[in-house]
Amino acid sequence: MHARYPLVPGARPGRGQPQPELRHRRRRTTEGHLVTATGAQFSATQQVSATPHYWQGEWVTDEEASLRLDALDRYAGEVLAAAPLRPLQVVRAGDRLATRLSTSDDPVRSRLAERLRSQEVPDAEAQSTLDGLAVALGREKLERKLVRELGGTDPARMARFDYDLTVFEAWAPVGLLAHVAPGNAPAAGALSVLEGLLSGNVNIVKASGGDALFTADLLAALADEDPSGEIARRIMVLRYSSARTDWLERMCGPADAVAAWGGEEALAGVAGVLRPGCRLVDWGPKLSFAYLTADAWSDAEVLSSVAADVCALDQQACSSPQVIYLDTAEESEVFAFARRFAAALDEVSARTRPRTPGDAEWAEITNTVLVTELESHLGLTGTHVAADLSWRVLADTRPALRASPLHRTVWVKPLPRKDISTYLRPMRRYLQTVGLGARRGDIAVLSRALVGAGVQRVTVAGAMLGSYDGEPHDGVYALQRYSRRVDVQLDERFAGDSCLDDLTGTGQLPAPDVPVTGKAGFGDLQEDLSRAEVFFRSGGTTGEPKLSAFSWADYDEHMHCGAEGLLAAGLDPRTDRTMNLFFGGQLYGGFVSFFSVLERLGAVQFPMAGQQNAHALVAKSIVDNRVDTLLGMPSYLLRLFAEAGPVLREYGGVRKIFYGGEHFSESQRRMLAEEFGVEVIRSAAYGSVDAGPLGYQCAQSAPGEHHLFTGVQTLEILDQELDRPVAAGEAGRLVFTSHTRRGQRLERYEIGDLGRWLDDECGCGRRTPRFTLLGRSGDVFRSGGHFLNYRRFVAVAGEAFDYSGEVQIVLDTDDTQESLTVRLEEGRVPEPEHAEEEFLRRYPELAITARRDRLVRLRVRPSPPEAFERTTASGKLVAVVDRRVTR
Repeated sequence: MHARYPLVPGARPGRGQPQPELRHRRRRTTEGHLVTATGAQFSATQQVSATPHYWQGEWVTDEEASLRLDALDRYAGEVLAAAPLRPLQVVRAGDRLATRLSTSDDPVRSRLAERLRSQEVPDAEAQSTLDGLAVALGREKLERKLVRELGGTDPARMARFDYDLTVFEAWAPVGLLAHVAPGNAPAAGALSVLEGLLSGNVNIVKASGGDALFTADLLAALADEDPSGEIARRIMVLRYSSARTDWLERMCGPADAVAAWGGEEALAGVAGVLRPGCRLVDWGPKLSFAYLTADAWSDAEVLSSVAADVCALDQQACSSPQVIYLDTAEESEVFAFARRFAAALDEVSARTRPRTPGDAEWAEITNTVLVTELESHLGLTGTHVAADLSWRVLADTRPALRASPLHRTVWVKPLPRKDISTYLRPMRRYLQTVGLGARRGDIAVLSRALVGAGVQRVTVAGAMLGSYDGEPHDGVYALQRYSRRVDVQLDERFAGDSCLDDLTGTGQLPAPDVPVTGKAGFGDLQEDLSRAEVFFRSGGTTGEPKLSAFSWADYDEHMHCGAEGLLAAGLDPRTDRTMNLFFGGQLYGGFVSFFSVLERLGAVQFPMAGQQNAHALVAKSIVDNRVDTLLGMPSYLLRLFAEAGPVLREYGGVRKIFYGGEHFSESQRRMLAEEFGVEVIRSAAYGSVDAGPLGYQCAQSAPGEHHLFTGVQTLEILDQELDRPVAAGEAGRLVFTSHTRRGQRLERYEIGDLGRWLDDECGCGRRTPRFTLLGRSGDVFRSGGHFLNYRRFVAVAGEAFDYSGEVQIVLDTDDTQESLTVRLEEGRVPEPEHAEEEFLRRYPELAITARRDRLVRLRVRPSPPEAFERTTASGKLVAVVDRRVTR
């Protein structure tokens, strides 16, 4: 028998689950299961006797559990009819619990260790079980599991997979998922429920009668880490003996799927109580073996590696070798190898103390050895037994696959490679792992032969109990077995929609309980870049650019969001011919990001990139290639239409403009529409290099208004001076949390913009949260395609003409160009022309955008103190006044 989860990190799981860190390695399992609750003041003994069951957040008595069991279908239906559980809620709760389990003196870990001791689990095994759970519940592991098995961290989103089709697909829960967990693998039941939660199911578990509430307590602790209570609503744990068949029938009767561990007889018993159409997810018995060619079996190092696989966990994992097959038909080679391997096993076994078999297990071992000794007189077998009875090597000249009695007992058998299919294929339903020892030239051939015979997994000798993140187990992914793939096929009315969930009231996940990080603290968020793979230049806060770090998974996820936002804004990938005119190079992210966005949309794209002072060339390319949609920065696009106006005006084919980083004024929009025939001008996305995509516009959005990307972001709008939410309709600082950012953590990050919530419903029908931008906050701002720093202006003024007065930056636009006005106190500065030259000479980035590229008009304006704009509440100077958004 087997169960699917690890007792210690890194060991190969037993039979039946896709991801190694979520498997245990015990054998012969029949029952067991889960859940947790903190806050109960009972002792372990009192709680087991008084309230042995956990039901949707409550500890209940036997009588109460029986009453609720009669209404199980109703309970499940109520939960499933409500809003679905988002996997990221489970990930966050799991990660919090993992932190507690990783702390040796945490009360939750201490309580769970006591539960295991009450079940007579040895202390070393109990601690390794808790350590393994801490690894399995970690955020990185769970995110990778979701992506690997269901394709993303939000697999339940009813989203389009092909933007040429109005077809939406999603992974949906099977519904009510019952788990009949193993009794001899403490973590298995709870981890199976964790998978049920990740796939959105309501879960009811049968824990064994010998479970001292470890499973229930563990799952209740997980539920306690979810403030919303949604996890608790989806967990029910019943602790009862297998003799109570009426409870098993009542538990499994309403179920849509049942996950069960055990041997064939036990699984047949579970199958017998299922209603027609119920999916049985069986994690049944599996068997593994080593296969060695002559080159390998003559290598002492290979023999030691195989012996280590035999001794690890005393063959309690389904991936442990029970047989060693030799690529030979010669009986003499089998007996000779058995003698040599016995010596290797004796040496390796002496390094670790074996488990003590129970009486029934000793009886099976003794009987097997005795029969083998008797058959040795017929020349069929040979036996080698340790002096202290700690191991056994049994040679057998017959190739048929045979299970061993375990506890460091291994068969040695011949199996020429030409006979692999003949002897193994009839046993294919039981085959799991092969530890292959062979020359490099034989590995691929033998692997294909073994897989063809039914083997699920091939690895090298000595690594049979190892695994890798996201590995399928027994040829399947558990999350897929606990889910359904569903689709909705619609018509042209939904051509601009990327996700149906946006029309149903999608909310955002709560923000984590951590302090707000301002832009000045961006560098503090880069302490761990171990998962960073893609770097983009961000504006920084001291004038020096910084790098924003992403994993490739982050980048891919964000580009999919960008594609969905651009679709909502009005780009039609079926017909539009786009030209990407964002800037590229110097680690700048605009061009490459929208290249990827358009790639994911499957749109026609001409990746021209912004070409400074080559506007005639760009305009000619637009006309020659019949481009009708432009993507780029407003300042650059305005220069393009100004410099190449006659060509583009005559062409009249540019119908859509999608911009980013800056804004178009109303007069600029009017000019583009009236003179050039542009019909759509919308934001391509609201985002930043440091935080990724944040919001998107729809056809009904006014300038500055955006829907939130709730799939990847949580937005808080906080008071401008205090870290508390603003009142309804008030302006505040935009603070974002990126849910799945792996390359660099961004939690409660102040992006540097001001905005307010929009409470009215959007005419597009989407119900995602909406907000409007009200300008920049803080010291860093973007002008003419470059990030500039308010403090650099202050520093230049002090250095150039010993200025110590107030400095205010005013950003504005007219019909053709953006303006940047530096307000200084009159009477304290030289002539404006001289001051402008000093700013350009001492601030290179400003000179690039204002003088070289002519994207911004710089002015220095001496002003009386009363002309400087200040906050209403405190009277503090507003460092940067951005009028570009509200024109």
